[in-house]
Amino acid sequence: MPYVTVKMLPGRTVEQKRALIEKVTDAVSETTNAPKENITVFIEEMDATHYGQAGVMHADKK
Repeated sequence: MPYVTVKMLPGRTVEQKRALIEKVTDAVSETTNAPKENITVFIEEMDATHYGQAGVMHADKK
């Protein structure tokens, strides 16, 4: 049972999230031969103040 977590910043529409779940499910099924019914995709929306890169909080980047 593959579980996939996609972390991204908020701002996508429900339609975009629906398409992402569909395409990720298709890709995982194709590459692992897992039945689509056994694949779970989680979308976690992260606040820009909850992470940083190269020592800089993402919210502080311009």
